[in-house]
Amino acid sequence: MNILGIVTFFLIAGMAFWVLVFLLGFVLPFWITLGVFDKMRPKRVFEEEETE
Repeated sequence: MNILGIVTFFLIAGMAFWVLVFLLGFVLPFWITLGVFDKMRPKRVFEEEETE
């Protein structure tokens, strides 16, 4: 029964490790890139009014 707890601990720790690797390798650079593109896009001061 002792080995089951150790295996469960390593299984959860391994999953947490791979989630962190995914976050640092893909999500964080994607988030930074979206933020940079959002800052580079010019803001519209005057919105165009729709005419009917």
